[in-house]
Amino acid sequence: MAERYSSFQKGGRMWLLQRVTAVFLLVVLAFHFFLLHFVHHADEVSFLATSGRMTQLSYYSLMITFLVTATFHGVNGVYNALINQGLTGTKRTVIKWTLVAASVVLIAQGIRTANAWAGIGLY
Repeated sequence: MAERYSSFQKGGRMWLLQRVTAVFLLVVLAFHFFLLHFVHHADEVSFLATSGRMTQLSYYSLMITFLVTATFHGVNGVYNALINQGLTGTKRTVIKWTLVAASVVLIAQGIRTANAWAGIGLY
């Protein structure tokens, strides 16, 4: 008989955050797809147009929120998948902090890139 096993505790904080970030990502991806495929067509998407969108605070903050949310969702999913495979002890701690460090680097680099596109000098 198949047994359900998950490192997430149903109803727990991480379980809830994983689901909330999934919904947010789906909504923002739908917005992104609609904006760049129906409002602006492929031949209209350019570096200059993207840079122009990034100068708008609402678009810039949405992209930064998307970056942080996607990073959390992905890293949390990978971490819990590894735990589900039986990762325990010191290996679990090393993997956890490696993923945290990788997330920090990814977010920092993403913000630097967004700042460059937005023309913000602090990067």
